[in-house]
Amino acid sequence: MPAMTTAGTPDVTVTVIVHNDAPRLPRAVESVRRQTHRNLEIVISDDHSTDDTPRVARALAAADPRVRYLRLPANSGGCSAPRNRALEIARAPYLMFLDSDDELTGDAVELLLAAHRERDIDFAMGAVRRIRVDTGRRSTWMPHLVRERRTLDGIEADPRLFFEHLATGKMYARAFLDRHELRFPEGIHYEDQLFSARAYCLAKRFTVVPEPVYLWYVAPYAASGAASISNQRHLLTNVRDRIHVQRLIDAFLAESGHEALREDKDHKFLKHDFRMYAGDLPYRGEEWLETFADLVNPYLATLSPGACARLPRAERVVLRLIRDRRLAEARTAARDLVHGVAPRRVTTDTDGRTYWGGHVPGSADARRELDLTDLELHAGPFSAARFRHEITEITRGPGACVDLTVRTYDPALRLPVGPQRASLLVSPGRRRLTVPFRLSPVRPGVFEGRVRLNAATARLPLHGFAGVRHPVVRLTCRGRANRGILLAPLAFPSLTARVPYRSGVCPHRLTVEPEGHVPGRLQLRWEPVGLTAAVLRPVARRLDHPGVRRAARLVAGALR
Repeated sequence: MPAMTTAGTPDVTVTVIVHNDAPRLPRAVESVRRQTHRNLEIVISDDHSTDDTPRVARALAAADPRVRYLRLPANSGGCSAPRNRALEIARAPYLMFLDSDDELTGDAVELLLAAHRERDIDFAMGAVRRIRVDTGRRSTWMPHLVRERRTLDGIEADPRLFFEHLATGKMYARAFLDRHELRFPEGIHYEDQLFSARAYCLAKRFTVVPEPVYLWYVAPYAASGAASISNQRHLLTNVRDRIHVQRLIDAFLAESGHEALREDKDHKFLKHDFRMYAGDLPYRGEEWLETFADLVNPYLATLSPGACARLPRAERVVLRLIRDRRLAEARTAARDLVHGVAPRRVTTDTDGRTYWGGHVPGSADARRELDLTDLELHAGPFSAARFRHEITEITRGPGACVDLTVRTYDPALRLPVGPQRASLLVSPGRRRLTVPFRLSPVRPGVFEGRVRLNAATARLPLHGFAGVRHPVVRLTCRGRANRGILLAPLAFPSLTARVPYRSGVCPHRLTVEPEGHVPGRLQLRWEPVGLTAAVLRPVARRLDHPGVRRAARLVAGALR
């Protein structure tokens, strides 16, 4: 039966862990104080902060009798110890955990407590909303797992939940944790993964509610000293820590009789943990890659073959190249994880099967995982053929011009011998900007050309254009056309220029940059600027007809 509380006993204890985070701690605590369910206690568990956190925490405790302040005698270096020390003094039968840089939604406690009171469960979990601190963009963490309300009789009912490994966003029955002596593992990183794996496997029943209960603030570009553990993937110690916790999870599954879940857990590791490192490989140097392979390959050899077989092809290719220590090729293949472009080279064996790279793989496993035959690279219509377009050099020209050196790879030799007709296409408005150029042969299957892109000549809407566009390369062959994305250089400084007033269109700031933080496409960003933009955009957007356009051009001329 659900736990009962006596008079004066809080229904729920929410532990807020903190270390040197005085500015954000009040926001986190306030998100608990304003909960719609009022009968709760708040334990601020301070991992021996050296900033102003102690003063701020004591002030918060003085302002609300529900708030208690606990300070650890020494810094533990992780999340586990402050959570465990708070568990020792928590008075409520239900427990939640909150990090000082995050928040609970206003009805989080009410929603999760209602799930416990509705039926006898070991924990309840809700949706976690991720908020990018740089853009404000919001998304749901693992949305397919929390789409509907459901109660599961153990993790075997849906092993995909291994992907939702956060200890936050959940409310645990104290009796469940005590019965299994379930505490956070101290002295390791990625403690949530081990704690959550144990909780999932030991729980007889738990409930998923689709409503958001936790706001997770994500700072992807924080300085290295302030970055979260998950965002320190450039550190090889980070790789070592993640592998270590995976081995601990594997040992727990074996010892607790849950070995049947191993393939699902391994698939989660490959699809989530390993995938994050794989996406960063294009930025890593040779020495880093060598040590990375030394760290991960012994563990990869222990994984279930079925876990690898469930991966998308592009991820299987990177995984196999790492295992075979074809590290430079793995770095190249990692650029294909997001945008599905062709490899630079393919090889066909005597049986007509096509493989990634410049030679036929030696082992049966490698042949299976690098096999691209079903892509039919050598067949199909020209419009669907796969090419790879990379910018190998980018320099700034006059005004808003950039000069690009474009290299095109044609691994299946679909293009005829000789120079090729190509164009850059970009469409920030209704009319497309087309810039023709020529690709000259370098060697069989490789072409290169130079093109000047002057984005200031693009026809923009009268009210201006605020947004991004990604130029594409169009190849023309025997009257047929093919379009493909244009990969940006791995690292180049953003180039910014001012596009002046032109044909009634307000001035713009134009930025040429790589796409996001991933090694992706070339990106152009337009932003209307100045008083003209402020006057014209609201008018032209609502009243877009010839008379208004003529009047707006007159206004724009006067405001120039």
